[in-house]
Amino acid sequence: MNRDEFLRKLEIELKISKNSNYTLRNYVKINETLLNFVSKNPEDVVSDDVKAYMAENLSNRASTSIILFLSALRYAYSNILQKDPTVSIKRPKREKKLPTVLTKEEITKLIDAADNRKSKLMISLMYAIGLRVSEVVSLQIKNLNFEEKIGHIRQAKGRKDRVFNIPNFLEKDLRKQVERQKNNKQEYLFTGHKGKLSARNIQKIVSNTSKKAGIEKDVHCHTLRHSFATHLLENGVDIRKIQELLGHADLSTTQIYTHISTEELKKIKSPLDELMKK
Repeated sequence: MNRDEFLRKLEIELKISKNSNYTLRNYVKINETLLNFVSKNPEDVVSDDVKAYMAENLSNRASTSIILFLSALRYAYSNILQKDPTVSIKRPKREKKLPTVLTKEEITKLIDAADNRKSKLMISLMYAIGLRVSEVVSLQIKNLNFEEKIGHIRQAKGRKDRVFNIPNFLEKDLRKQVERQKNNKQEYLFTGHKGKLSARNIQKIVSNTSKKAGIEKDVHCHTLRHSFATHLLENGVDIRKIQELLGHADLSTTQIYTHISTEELKKIKSPLDELMKK
């Protein structure tokens, strides 16, 4: 089996397993890159080939990149050739990095710095309901139910649907945006001059707005989602409810926000301060 036939079979396996376009693109690209590097037919690839590639190309990469690389190879070779050239390769532990979170004051500055009405609404909505950027891109007019004041995220990460409450503060602006899109015969809530926006378009808007607002942190679309969850926790919302709002399958994923919420920590007095009161 040559390289192209192997990659075609991999694409078919990924599609019939209902993997996301993101996974499909990454897995095919990773396998193609390895095969180009070793200049072998897939049947002839062994663990030493994989290790050689990793040593030359991944030694300075994050653990998550290495884990993704090995997972893509294992999936392809296990499903197509019933072998696994990664089986003897030790997986690194995932780094436990705390995500960047904006303060409530920084969120206000970010929203106020938006260049136009649409950007302001987009940024506000991402923070208000904790949307992933892919969910903003895919949000359709029909997903909003103003009578019940709820919206639906369809087929989000993990192929799951979930419900969100339409924020009272944004309802008027959302209704206007829906009317504009209907008049322009658009099905998506947010579009650009060339139709549907891309995740990169939205990321650029958030990044540029952050710089304009004078925020020195490295701000991405997901920063707004992290901030949404952290601020809810600081407001006393139960973590299991936050899990549902975020669409996390596992509570342990949500529990990272218990480590980055600072409001409760600020209330803890040093034992020295208590001692010196006496």
